[in-house]
Amino acid sequence: MRKKRKSEDGGFNVWRSYSDMMAGVLLLFVLIMCVTLFQAQKSYNESIEERDEKIALQEEYTLEILAQQNELNEKEGQLKDQNEQLKTQDEKLKDQETLLSELAAKLKDQEATLSTQKADLDEKTALLKEQQAQIDQIIGVKADVIEALRQEFAKNNINVDIDTQTGALTLEASVLFDYDEAELTEEGKQALEQVLPIYCKVLLQENYRNYLAEIIIDGYTDTDGDYSYNLYLSQQRSLAVAQYLLDIQGNFLNADQSQQLQDYLTVNGHSMANPVLDADGNVDKDASRRVEVKFRLKDDEMIEELNKVMTEADAENNAADNTEKKTAEKSQKQPAS
Repeated sequence: MRKKRKSEDGGFNVWRSYSDMMAGVLLLFVLIMCVTLFQAQKSYNESIEERDEKIALQEEYTLEILAQQNELNEKEGQLKDQNEQLKTQDEKLKDQETLLSELAAKLKDQEATLSTQKADLDEKTALLKEQQAQIDQIIGVKADVIEALRQEFAKNNINVDIDTQTGALTLEASVLFDYDEAELTEEGKQALEQVLPIYCKVLLQENYRNYLAEIIIDGYTDTDGDYSYNLYLSQQRSLAVAQYLLDIQGNFLNADQSQQLQDYLTVNGHSMANPVLDADGNVDKDASRRVEVKFRLKDDEMIEELNKVMTEADAENNAADNTEKKTAEKSQKQPAS
């Protein structure tokens, strides 16, 4: 009976061992599967991370490439703009070269014009200097004549009133005429015989005669009475002095000088014009009644001619200035670079 139990017990242990073994194998398989799944999950996660990193890196590279492409496009645009600017500058440079050529030609023409104007100006300047020298000589001659008259009268001990600026010899009417009369008195004739020969002989000297234009006898009255009557009276008085001068000229002038005197002599009456004033500004009637003997040199003609030349020179200079001004304004209006 005991042997049979042993046999049964032994059979039961085999199956239990087999099931335990299978359970262990299954457990091992489960463990292996778990480990495998864990490793697979880990590999998958690592692969996902690596993929994400690669995607991020690719996106970064893509952005960098896009930025570089944009920068390249921008630089290409700038280069295109610069090329356009260079083209425009080249066109402007060509235009400026053409303008410079035109200005150079105009400048050459202006230089030729200026040379011609300078030659004309030099010629006119020389003419002005010559005329100025002649005028200075005439002015000097006038001063010499006045000084010669003063010296000649002083040498003959004759006290006369000679204007130091004009050389006019003033004769009081009260000495020459009775009041309101035009006939010379004996005293007046004696006074004229003293002063007129000296005055005329000095003026008709050869060194002064070439510059002489006129010997003038002017009559003046006071402010009393009618202008027309005073005009007639002043004319008659100056004419009486001139006539007496012609009557006595043969006593101190030769035939040639007498003819010259007639050629130069002029007679005027001024009525009550240019009255003489006293220190208080009132009319001095006695002094206003007078006869003046004066002379005129050819300076008026010379000065008139000089003024004419100067006016022409000024007109030409103004024309040249206007031409230069217009040229400068035209140059300023040209397109700037």
